[in-house]
Amino acid sequence: MKRTTVVGMLTGTLILAVAAQAGDCPRFRGPQGDGVFPETGLAKQWPQDGPKLAWSADGLGPGYSSAVVVDGTVYVTGMDDQNQGVLYALGEDGARKWKVAYGPEFVRTGPAPTGTRGTPTVDGDRVFVMTGFTQLVILDANKGRAVKIIDLLERFGAEPARFGFAESVLVDGRRVICTPGGPDASLVALDRDTGETIWQTKGLGEPSGYCSARLVSHDGRMLVLTMLANSVVAVDAGSGEVVWQHEYPHRAAVQPNPPLYADGMVYVASGMGTGGAMLPLVQAGVAARWTDKTLDCQMQGTVLLDGHIYGTAQSGNRGLVCLDWKTGQVRWNAPETKMGVVVAADGMLYVYTQDGTMILVQPSPDGYKPVSQFTISAGTDEHWAHPTIANGRLYVRRGDTLLVYDVRSGS
Repeated sequence: MKRTTVVGMLTGTLILAVAAQAGDCPRFRGPQGDGVFPETGLAKQWPQDGPKLAWSADGLGPGYSSAVVVDGTVYVTGMDDQNQGVLYALGEDGARKWKVAYGPEFVRTGPAPTGTRGTPTVDGDRVFVMTGFTQLVILDANKGRAVKIIDLLERFGAEPARFGFAESVLVDGRRVICTPGGPDASLVALDRDTGETIWQTKGLGEPSGYCSARLVSHDGRMLVLTMLANSVVAVDAGSGEVVWQHEYPHRAAVQPNPPLYADGMVYVASGMGTGGAMLPLVQAGVAARWTDKTLDCQMQGTVLLDGHIYGTAQSGNRGLVCLDWKTGQVRWNAPETKMGVVVAADGMLYVYTQDGTMILVQPSPDGYKPVSQFTISAGTDEHWAHPTIANGRLYVRRGDTLLVYDVRSGS
């Protein structure tokens, strides 16, 4: 692994109640899973060549999952030459603390390339990794050893995922919530320490849609919100009761984008021309408030900022798109950005396109306002991993390489 020296650390506000430093990111797409990272004091413009590279680590092996950062440790997965999944723990300077092989990972050619998929979730002294073969691996976050491996296909009678199972599990107290998609087990909650089943969604046996669930508060009730192969569902976090379900079919049953939620409304988006919809989180069968075909986001995620949705489209001559949250009106689209992952921090959009361009954008309903950009040239394979922003740093994973940039103001 190659490393350089890290310069400083910025603390912010941590939203999830986990044993972590302020500004950490314990899971996929930010502490709330909505693509917004609770950072402050970040640069609003980058130098011409991009922000300073703090350090890099290569030799991780194939992978499409993101890095997460908790309590001074960076966790990221990859694969070795024996096709074993490997969890790496790196320090703030990129130095390796430990690595551990945790079992077979997904190997396939064609539309489902080889590599790790699910981003680790860190909670206290545990790291939770879901493999492409739907095995939940629970590891010691400090010592780097697997303490339990649970085969969800075997336990819940689920079917293997065509493109390799992909999920960053949701930890809610002692409950580890995931979506194996078996009969009476679209969603399940397992005990974080024993691995025993706490609840499963009886009567709901829809396959997984490759989506990572989110926890939202609605009408005084904590709900697990996620996309399945052909619908969006809300499940009571404590009991597993299916509170709400809305059919939203996708022709390939691929719906990886975590839904957005605000003020009792749920926004979902899928690729291949499916588009998006705004749904009231009330009784089942209520019609969508609005639908849209412009923003057919494939697997790059969407964010909600100041009453507007931002994401990139898969189909047609489109790139970054801005929609009005209340009406679904297309405020603008920027074809020049191409398709790419969209996340946000400190009031700015970070767009990581599939040609390797990282673009800093000022969000505005009045038009596309790019500020700075640079090219991610290191690493291997596709530019698919979602960036992580934590403690003033931008973590970009591309195949076997993790690149860490200092994006603090004045850096």
